[in-house]
Amino acid sequence: MMRGERLPKMGYALLIGTACGFLANWIGMPLPWMLGPMIGNTLAAVLRAPVLAPIKLRPIVVPVLGVMLGSSLNMELISQVGRWTATIALMPFFLAVAGVASYLFYRRVAQFDHVTAFFSAMPGGLNDMMIMGGAAGGDEQKIALAHSSRILVVVLFVGLFYGFALDVQATGPARPFVGMSSFGMMDLIWLAAAAILGVPFGKFLRLPAGQMLGPMILSGALHLMGLVELPPPTVLVIAAQIVLGTVIGCRFVGTPVAQIGRNVGFGLASSALMLAATLGFAGLLASVSEVQQTQAFLAYSPGGLTEMSLLALAMGQEVAYVSVAPVVRIMIVIFGAPLAFRAIGALEKDAGA
Repeated sequence: MMRGERLPKMGYALLIGTACGFLANWIGMPLPWMLGPMIGNTLAAVLRAPVLAPIKLRPIVVPVLGVMLGSSLNMELISQVGRWTATIALMPFFLAVAGVASYLFYRRVAQFDHVTAFFSAMPGGLNDMMIMGGAAGGDEQKIALAHSSRILVVVLFVGLFYGFALDVQATGPARPFVGMSSFGMMDLIWLAAAAILGVPFGKFLRLPAGQMLGPMILSGALHLMGLVELPPPTVLVIAAQIVLGTVIGCRFVGTPVAQIGRNVGFGLASSALMLAATLGFAGLLASVSEVQQTQAFLAYSPGGLTEMSLLALAMGQEVAYVSVAPVVRIMIVIFGAPLAFRAIGALEKDAGA
């Protein structure tokens, strides 16, 4: 396809992604700026609309999300870790139970290949698992659908569970918008440095998904040292999510509707297994510590950091505590995934020998 033919299709895809992002945000969908563009462009691709993935924008926007992840770390958060020793101590066991149950489902029932099953099953972020899974040779489409389904199901279930089972009503303000006017020149320089220098830094350390982990590490260090306090401007984070959601959705060009529906169904079943593990570990944590079950359930729920923090705020729960668990979970999954991946791969190889 000639370059002159590609640009209008990429522009049309981004236009659909932006419109669907606004619509998803308006109706209150979780992770709206990612899931909205993904769903909209998936439908466009299935309907054979003239869309094309703006794939060359992806290496530009992924570091922005890495900087955003790193910005969740601060001294206040770190100083409170000691209060929740039991939560953190049980986290690896929760991840092992939830991850293995989900992996076995994807491997045995859904019959995904080893790589795709593993990165679909790990309760990390959509972006990092998709990037790491794709780099390892997995099917990014299936991985993206698995994690998108998980986020939707978890956020919906948690909201209903709090309202009906625990009788906790949603109250509280929405997440504040961080505008460009909130930043000084040095803030922007530090954040830009983390994004730009983080990519070669990640490659130098040979990190998996280094284009995201490198900026995340540098951003976390800058925020912990107090050199910058704000996350990246909201408009840049939104733009990054729109681009990635559009890229993911456009990957379904030519994919039958039945195949997409099948993979989403698998995601729903996997999420149910993870939520069952969440309920069990929340009850265990509440019985061995002073943490309330409402807090523990929200902390262990395998949703995204942003979604869980927003739910904690809306439900009147302790946001700092609920924010610690997803950060710990994501760190364990990101840095532990390569080791677990190799271990499970060796077991798969031995079983097949």
